[in-house]
Amino acid sequence: MRSITVFCGSADGYNEYYREMAYQVGETLAARRISIIYGGAKVGLMGAVADGALQRGGEVTGVIPSFLKTKEVAHEGISRMITVDTMHERKLKMHELCDGVIALPGGWGTMEELFEVLTWGQLGLHRKPVGLLNINGYYDPLKALCDNMVQEGFLSEFVNASLLINGSIDDLLEQMESYVAPATPKWLTKQAI
Repeated sequence: MRSITVFCGSADGYNEYYREMAYQVGETLAARRISIIYGGAKVGLMGAVADGALQRGGEVTGVIPSFLKTKEVAHEGISRMITVDTMHERKLKMHELCDGVIALPGGWGTMEELFEVLTWGQLGLHRKPVGLLNINGYYDPLKALCDNMVQEGFLSEFVNASLLINGSIDDLLEQMESYVAPATPKWLTKQAI
């Protein structure tokens, strides 16, 4: 992979470990010469990922809607900043620029970005790997919810398995490198789900 979009919070969370790990993700991606595409902020986990990559000489591209430039405090030290008009354009541009996606801890915005890209994959609109970096067990409840979606018949097992989950950035990247997208049926039927 040459580039990865990172979705994560514009807040730090209460546990300093989240910020430390986000910084390490940036360092790791830069060391592997994988460029980062992210939301463009200098605050929260977003800023930590960017700073970690920049510290190691990595390439970091921010994509930010004009109305968020002041709210999220745009990072002025990154390699490139792309300004778009809407949140939807932001997601499209981030997706267009990447070879894969990793979600770190975050709130509703991170979940919305993650689930949209997962839905696109389920519908066969892309074949890129999507991973959760499960820092400190943050995504354990989400994994349980997804497993329940399968159990209750709202999500197929093979689609659920397309979401890669790991607590180690190195192991997650290895999973992403060997990822093969599931075949998507032409019509989503009860049998396909």
